Amino acid sequence: MNALSRPPSDTPLPPHVSVAIVGGGQAGLSMSWHLHQAGIDHVVLERHSAGHSWRNERWDTFCLVTPNWQCQLPGYPYAGTDPDGFMLRDEIVRYIEGFVASFPVPLHTGVSVRRLSRDGDGFLIQTDRGTLTADQVVVATGGYHDPVRPNWSYAIDPAITQIHSQEYLRPEQLPAGATLVIGSGQSGCQIAEDLHIAGRDVHLCLGDAPRVARRYRGRDVVGWLDSMGYYDMPVDQHPLKEGVRDNTNHYVTGRDGGRDIDLRQRALEGMQLYGRAEGLEDGRLVIRPGLAGLLDSADATSESIKTSIDRFIDKAGIAAPEEARYTPVWTPGPDDLSLDLKDAGITSIVWCIGFRANFRWIDVPVFDGRGMPGHKRGVTAQPGLYFLGLPWMHTWGSGRFSGVARDAGFLAERIAAHVRVDA
Repeated sequence: MNALSRPPSDTPLPPHVSVAIVGGGQAGLSMSWHLHQAGIDHVVLERHSAGHSWRNERWDTFCLVTPNWQCQLPGYPYAGTDPDGFMLRDEIVRYIEGFVASFPVPLHTGVSVRRLSRDGDGFLIQTDRGTLTADQVVVATGGYHDPVRPNWSYAIDPAITQIHSQEYLRPEQLPAGATLVIGSGQSGCQIAEDLHIAGRDVHLCLGDAPRVARRYRGRDVVGWLDSMGYYDMPVDQHPLKEGVRDNTNHYVTGRDGGRDIDLRQRALEGMQLYGRAEGLEDGRLVIRPGLAGLLDSADATSESIKTSIDRFIDKAGIAAPEEARYTPVWTPGPDDLSLDLKDAGITSIVWCIGFRANFRWIDVPVFDGRGMPGHKRGVTAQPGLYFLGLPWMHTWGSGRFSGVARDAGFLAERIAAHVRVDA
């Protein structure tokens, strides 16, 4: 039996379990591993298949932006031959498959949870495969649900193909002609590069995403930050506190063995860069001025990280090779304040401006005015209801392979204590 389909999709749901986990990605599976270790009966309810987003919502050349050694799912750390490399999409899928096969996951695939509500001291879970109750529930669906597109995107000429980053697979998927990529976070920059490397005519509208160097002073920057304790820093000790949860991730890539993404260099090679896209007027994209400032700000963030590494090296007395700082290879001229899509030959647009969380199916009062759950390290004010895998839920790694196991272990202890009290 394929590990990712165990048990079969037609397996009946139990009428009651101690714990129901909603979501079968790395967060939900990590939670299941800890509950299995504790001997607590539970189910994992997954709408698609385990690891669905990695398999079906990543492009062909997608790879991790953090080194393989940071893949630390519980009881299943990366054990390959390239710890300092960056797993490709299919390798990530195999890693998850191996994790699922490493213990008996009570996984029910093809189950959509339609409503979660209180049922006495427990919870009622209504799905498209029936209803069950649970004493406790862990919502492990992450925080990236609904792809974002601005309302004015629907006024764009329907002859222009529009897709979201989660739908992008390869350059050949898009019609011949120029492509406009909107958004310069990790996905936007990597997709723009993928198209550019394939020889496509690429236009990129930037946002305020910062960048980070891949390597500095003889070591991957992730390794330095790990030694500096950055990945162990709780959110309440971060200088930005909970505001860090709204920050855009730094752009960098694991492609070609890992390297910087230098948009200035790409501009020298022919990629067209613009400021932030603001709207549409008479077939022309309206662009906010400030491209130079966006590039400078991204560079400044990268250089500030290098400065913090320098300080750490000096304080710890570490012998590390000196390295020259980044020198911009290209500076933009006067801002383009509009872009005529037809004249530029643009036949496709890839939206890379993120996702919104969607927890509307949860009918339990734990949300703030923005629809985000209120919690302390995943523990809500509603007894027995937990969240797992949210960005910066506790540390930088909370939604990632590097830190989700620790968060799941913490919640498993809370869950086990509640089970013991009820027993």
